[in-house]
Amino acid sequence: IYSMKKILFIALAALLFSSCEAFLDTESYTKKNTGNYPKTADDAVQMVTGVYATLNKVLANCGNSYYFAAQLLSDDMFAGGGENDKHWTSLEHLMYVDLNQYNSFWSDRYSGISRANMAIANLDKVEDEKLRNQLMGETLFLRALFYFDLVQMFGDVPLITQVPQNVSEVADYPEQATQEEIFAFIAADLKKASDIMPNDPYTATVSGEAHATRWAAEALLARVFLFYTGFYGKTELPMMDEEFNVSGSVTKAEVIAGLEDCINNSGHSLANDFRRIWPYSNSLSAKDYDYVSDLAANGEYWLKDGTNPETLFAIKCSHLASWSTTTGYSNQYCLFFAIRNAGTSDQYKNLYPFGQGWGAGTVNPGLWDKWLNEEPTDMRRKGSILAAAERPNYVYGADALMEETTFWQKKVIAITGVKEYEADGSLKTLYNSFTSSTEYYGDGESDDFQLGHETDLVLIRFADVLLMHSELTETADGINRVRARVGLPAVSYSFEALQRERRFELAFEGLRWGDMRRWGDNYAISALESQLGHTIWNRGVQKVMKDQGAGYAARYQATRGFLPMPSSEVDLSNGVLQQNPGWGTDAIFSSWN
Repeated sequence: IYSMKKILFIALAALLFSSCEAFLDTESYTKKNTGNYPKTADDAVQMVTGVYATLNKVLANCGNSYYFAAQLLSDDMFAGGGENDKHWTSLEHLMYVDLNQYNSFWSDRYSGISRANMAIANLDKVEDEKLRNQLMGETLFLRALFYFDLVQMFGDVPLITQVPQNVSEVADYPEQATQEEIFAFIAADLKKASDIMPNDPYTATVSGEAHATRWAAEALLARVFLFYTGFYGKTELPMMDEEFNVSGSVTKAEVIAGLEDCINNSGHSLANDFRRIWPYSNSLSAKDYDYVSDLAANGEYWLKDGTNPETLFAIKCSHLASWSTTTGYSNQYCLFFAIRNAGTSDQYKNLYPFGQGWGAGTVNPGLWDKWLNEEPTDMRRKGSILAAAERPNYVYGADALMEETTFWQKKVIAITGVKEYEADGSLKTLYNSFTSSTEYYGDGESDDFQLGHETDLVLIRFADVLLMHSELTETADGINRVRARVGLPAVSYSFEALQRERRFELAFEGLRWGDMRRWGDNYAISALESQLGHTIWNRGVQKVMKDQGAGYAARYQATRGFLPMPSSEVDLSNGVLQQNPGWGTDAIFSSWN
């Protein structure tokens, strides 16, 4: 396990030992070091690729990640999983079974920050100014994203701003920074990234397809601004200067200007059909799935990764992109959130095209009902949620499922495809993942249900840009562009209309938890408690959802939604890291009550 000090010592070793030829007054011709690397454009891209690699790494431990936590913590999902998946159930109820649960995510994010610091210290060697600014902007964007994940998950974390210059700098565990300092650092990175990166359309990124862009930096800055000002009750976002002092701020007007730059100049746009954003409309599966068969009849299918104009930034999986890496799993979230054993021999044929997985994140039936009541003609409801009980032969409690609701989300889930048909045209055999077929990324033979989900994890979408713009300007323009795409009538702006639109458009994309928190403690607690009383099944026994431990309200008041810092890091720090409030022994989860 990589500790904070170990990460710092590795960064220091990379700096000191790779530059040892300076002490020997000779040049190394065989090893890359900070004296001769990066020397070429390819070297520079390779250095930044090393930073992206740590972004991908969380896919192999996604159950410990911020994205997974944000899904289960929101009111849109229950825990799901089997009776032994207690860490999922404890997370759903803001409790714990292991205070070291999130150590891998902590280490992966600080590893990325360390690599980003090293790249930022050396990218000035790139001679091509446009490429240098692009790569520097990408690295600043990634470092900001890493810190934003950490600060939302853990609160006041250590802030490491640059590569250590000597051994004494890593002798002691780094101190926790304040939320003001961390957000000021994030703001400075994103502001500089959006200022220096080329304003080329996203399709013409000089460093390569699927890299971060000026437009992604502007969008992330808006997301950070909205969270900070909402959660902490501020009007501006603090910003650091080059000496790492909090001495400035980012105003709402600047954030709006950045969003308008993205909207008007990026080349991004909404997909023409909401269903084409999600992999269930792929060309292998769509013709046999009645919900999108009309698309298939018109030759319109899933906007394959890399071709969707709505994607501003995504975690790339093991195909296509120059910086993608094989992590042992592809998009492991698809596996975690896929359906866990529906209980019949033809279970996944009956649920086609939604496939096999570990059953996390069963959908709150209250969302299904609320959506119907508030937007009865909204196609996104069935475009986002599968009502599995409406399919034939669904069995409750198969594989000892917990907090089962029979509702599953459709956006980030295993998607099957027909491999062979029976003589009568019915489904005979299925690919566990449609990407295993030769129509997509596979060889048509290799098809592991755990390893084959080679679809990207989208983090920033153009619809979110439009909705953030509406929220900040208090105008309905963005809201109504999003509504028009799904055939809904225009509305006048109100904060309630904005909240409703964000929940329905962006459901199950990892943003709801942040929205709940930034809209105030009362909103968050009310949303959490709205889960209570709904029908669930535990191991096939019908029950109702109820509080565990002290209950949703008390647990949120105790923690404000921050998760426990890894206990191994707290112990290693010798008192420098203080465990977050609310994570004492009274928050231990043992079994569902």
